[in-house]
Amino acid sequence: MTGLTAKQLDHYKNKGYISPVNALSLSEAKEIRNEIEKIEKDWPGALEGVNRNYVHLISPIFNKICLNKNILDAVESIVGDNILICGTTLFIKNPNEKGFVSFHQDAKYIGLEPHNWVTVWLAVTDANEQNGCMRMLPGSHKENLKKHDQKFDKNNLLTRGQTITNVPLDKTEPIILKAGQVSLHHPLIVHGSGLNQSNDRRIGFVIQSYIGSNVNQVIGKMYVQLARGIDKYKYHEYSKVPVELMGKSEVSSQNKANEELSKIFYSGSKKIGKF
Repeated sequence: MTGLTAKQLDHYKNKGYISPVNALSLSEAKEIRNEIEKIEKDWPGALEGVNRNYVHLISPIFNKICLNKNILDAVESIVGDNILICGTTLFIKNPNEKGFVSFHQDAKYIGLEPHNWVTVWLAVTDANEQNGCMRMLPGSHKENLKKHDQKFDKNNLLTRGQTITNVPLDKTEPIILKAGQVSLHHPLIVHGSGLNQSNDRRIGFVIQSYIGSNVNQVIGKMYVQLARGIDKYKYHEYSKVPVELMGKSEVSSQNKANEELSKIFYSGSKKIGKF
């Protein structure tokens, strides 16, 4: 294992994120975009709404990315050598649309405890300030969970439109990535992203999250896959590894996992969003 350097780990400890980390080649990133656009063309609507989640269960290509050695080496430096994949999400911002992600903390509604987990955000296309890259509030991971207002904005790419108000934008830092690079961020860091004002799609493939095998789901049930090491705790259900794109078994696995995920994301909420 090569893993992260001492300097990178110090940056993660102090700021709550690491970026950029080289993971995939440009051709590998293009393969993911091609896969997304093939699904959109051949199975219209298959990546919309709740189905943008657990996409690694419907595509061997998506699943292969989750097992990428460069990514897992970086993750192991943070969570240890027993690693589970417990979810993936597509964050796609098309040009001339108004999609955004409000400032929030991943740990607010996801129910994974303890916080021995990390989110990996893979740039399928370049991510920059023009097309709505993520912005992190450095050091905010050292604080507790903050109050989130549930706004359910129609253009918000989050489930509840969960929003931390009055985040000082001038104190946030942009996460600029080239296609094939990743960032890694802490469950408690405050982050969000703005509009895509470019002429191309901004596509992020997010492994949310890689968890240590000691991490339990305290709200509901999650489906996982063993990425590295062993799982001596056996807290979670195991998903089937996909063998064909959008196969009957693959789609069934995704549907079952997303049904449980929705129960977690909307636990205690009187309203259900489109994701």
